[in-house]
Amino acid sequence: MAIICPTITAFDSQTYREQMNVARELSPRVHVDLMDGEFAPSRSPVLDNLWLPHNVEVDLHLMYQNPMEALPHILRLKPRMVIIHNEVGVHHMHFAAELHKAGIEVGLALLQDTPVEWAYQIMHSFDHVLIFSGHLGYHGGEADLQLLDKVKKVREHHPDAEIGWDGGINDQNIQALVEAGVEVLNVGGYIQKSADPHAAYRTLQQLI
Repeated sequence: MAIICPTITAFDSQTYREQMNVARELSPRVHVDLMDGEFAPSRSPVLDNLWLPHNVEVDLHLMYQNPMEALPHILRLKPRMVIIHNEVGVHHMHFAAELHKAGIEVGLALLQDTPVEWAYQIMHSFDHVLIFSGHLGYHGGEADLQLLDKVKKVREHHPDAEIGWDGGINDQNIQALVEAGVEVLNVGGYIQKSADPHAAYRTLQQLI
């Protein structure tokens, strides 16, 4: 069954806390974007200052060029899952193995222009594959439904992987994403920028 994960994308600690307080009231699982100012043009609060509430499961979407440098902080935070990008400078399978040893699941994100085939050799090391259709480090963007072909390819190549989507999810496209096989719907702007985040979340829940 598909799940909606409210997304936190913040550039300072106060905004992070405000968005997290919204998200954790809505869903038992949330998605936190973390940016380094290098791989992603924006920068989020540093991991040392990050607060993860105990009443939700947290997926950390690590938009870092060198995610291995963040490993000690991640192990201290103990999130549910950490998602890194196929396009960054890291030994992907080694990074995944280190997190698995700590009981943390690992996801692999693919940018819009990255063919799924480029990740086939390492995909088996990951529990989750994220199809990315947004703007790195920002809420918003459009859900490019042409990328749904990637969902099919991931399912064929790695049938045990959980498949997520990040970017542009709203009330007009969420049903198409679920019907195509997306299981984790990471929703940012539609919820966080809404005048009534609870109503926005309920609308999406009803649609799926």
